[in-house]
Amino acid sequence: MSPDLPPVVPSVTAELVAALSPRLRKRLDAGVTKLLARPVVRDGDTVRIAVDDDTDVELRAPGGTVTDADAIHCGCLLAPGCLHRAAAASAAPVAEDTPAPAEATETEKDAETAPAEPDAVTPEQRAAARAVFDAAAAVLEAGTDGAGAVLQAELLQAAHAARLAGLPRASAAAVSVVTGVRAARSADPAHRLTDLAGALSGVLGVAHRIPHTTGPGLTGLRGTVRQPYRTDGSLRLYGLFSEPVLTATGYAGAVTWTADADGRLYTVSDVAPGGPARATGAADRAVRIGDTALTHRELSRAGLAVSGATVSPTGRLGAGAGVRAVRASGAAWRAEPLDRLWTVSAAEQVARALGGGQDLLFLEVTLAGPVREATGDGVLADCAGLPLRLVTAHDDPALPYRDNLRLLAAAGGRRLRIVARLAPGPAPRALLLAAEHPTDPDARVDLGLDRLQHADLPKGAVTPRSRPARAVDEAPLHLLRRRVHQAVPGGRRVLAVAGSGPGDAARLRRLGLATAGDLLDDLHAAAADRSRDPFGRLLPADTDRFARAWLAAAVYTDAVERALCAAAWGAAAPAVPIP
Repeated sequence: MSPDLPPVVPSVTAELVAALSPRLRKRLDAGVTKLLARPVVRDGDTVRIAVDDDTDVELRAPGGTVTDADAIHCGCLLAPGCLHRAAAASAAPVAEDTPAPAEATETEKDAETAPAEPDAVTPEQRAAARAVFDAAAAVLEAGTDGAGAVLQAELLQAAHAARLAGLPRASAAAVSVVTGVRAARSADPAHRLTDLAGALSGVLGVAHRIPHTTGPGLTGLRGTVRQPYRTDGSLRLYGLFSEPVLTATGYAGAVTWTADADGRLYTVSDVAPGGPARATGAADRAVRIGDTALTHRELSRAGLAVSGATVSPTGRLGAGAGVRAVRASGAAWRAEPLDRLWTVSAAEQVARALGGGQDLLFLEVTLAGPVREATGDGVLADCAGLPLRLVTAHDDPALPYRDNLRLLAAAGGRRLRIVARLAPGPAPRALLLAAEHPTDPDARVDLGLDRLQHADLPKGAVTPRSRPARAVDEAPLHLLRRRVHQAVPGGRRVLAVAGSGPGDAARLRRLGLATAGDLLDDLHAAAADRSRDPFGRLLPADTDRFARAWLAAAVYTDAVERALCAAAWGAAAPAVPIP
């Protein structure tokens, strides 16, 4: 997915992919990859992609969004039935699929005038929900590794049909899965496996429940139409910190986090194919937004004034031709407006993260010394009376996270403000990203990019011997969780091959998680179930059964994990998310 391309509504992508011949469909993923590597030029509302020296693909986006298939034009000899138009739509971000008022369907008009009273699902809505479930189940069956542009387009087509049938919630959930799949396949730094698993669970759950729900509960499942995504106008941002990005799939770079005066978070990223050298070097590259010459390292401590800003749903700032940005003054962590980020209690921040909000934590802690875990050394800290384990955010030796953590362990007794990322679990635990300097309260350290020295520590500081982490009575929920997560990138076949480890289900039952044991057995049985015809040939897998077994395991795991994490932090018990 390329942020340089204008968003394309789902119906356009679905139409262009559906028009391809079977031979071209097989080549679509390769076409998308090739197109993403080609130069992109913006001229007003038109974006051109140079397919080769003689051919361009044009995306015309009046108002910033491609809303019609004819707005994507290709100059090759095979157009309009060529691969390039479908590849361009598949490479672009997904936009809201909102029909113009004059084009509203009869179903939508009926929904607008219907009385506010309990009702039942219409046949059109039942069929649309079934289509969304089947398309999402096909994505789960293949996993993100196998869910190419064709499967994505089928899910977008189902999303469009659901919207026309008056099911905007199911439509939006399906679009979020496509966006997550594209982020996973392109190694986008915003991709989180847990987020994509949650999105899949959400769309399957909503689509499954709609046909069986009546009365007031149906209103929530239908949802409401959201406002189309718009530009964010002018922004005054203050740098917070930068973190390196280094993925297992060969992408590297840096992401800088900023905040506005109201505490809303925004990111500027520079991620491209590369290794550890690019991850550490990207911090000294100029940020790609407007004409500013600020580097990521400088922006993390300075400010930015942006006009014509465009912002993704995750807070990522766009770098389009209409965006202007100039350097502005920054703010210290203990000064306004950034100070307010640390005034929110840890329990409230954790509850926000568990509720689907931002997973960054802004904490004030007192360092207590090193602690040894099975995954490596960390730092034990006191956070308002709560024993907190701070661990490295990335283990690659080229990044200074681990060395910095060891040095911070020698600053026992120091009270510092930190930025960390929540690591859900039965004990309070977080990935340490940035911290105030141990001896200079006006400075801060980006722990994945800056390197602390012994001279930065308080005089006489000596790193004490690390102590083992106190054992936590942890229910072995990971035995079920890892299988739920394995299916998202690898699909059904991964679970069919892996099988259940010896005694996994029995162990779950022995420790009081009988439901988890039953769900694990059912998940593996559904993954391995392949019937044969009278001649012994394998029949197609039962994607419906596998999707339902995976959904049950995912909902159960999420509910238990959220409750355990909330209890560990003293946060309010999260509502059980029934998708």
